[in-house]
Amino acid sequence: MSEITPELVRHLGVLARIQLNDDEVSRLTGQLDAIVDNIAKVSAVATADVAATSPPIPLSHLFRPDVVGETRTHEQVLQNAPDAADGRFRVTAILGEEQ
Repeated sequence: MSEITPELVRHLGVLARIQLNDDEVSRLTGQLDAIVDNIAKVSAVATADVAATSPPIPLSHLFRPDVVGETRTHEQVLQNAPDAADGRFRVTAILGEEQ
């Protein structure tokens, strides 16, 4: 039985604020179901006795000096903001929203 249903995909679309048409819901339902199935298969064989793999080439971390460069003023940063108040970006509240 499939874990991913069209209703779940529509709900996820609402949560992500993405408008999905029926074709997209149908396509994404199959794709997400395949992803969930593959994750379940990997999880079934990924046990503590299976060693983790490492990259085939050695990795090295490259660091640059942390130097303060030219910065922008508040006015420059906020000049293209859709909404600003008191020198800050103004955004829609997202906590406590009802779905």
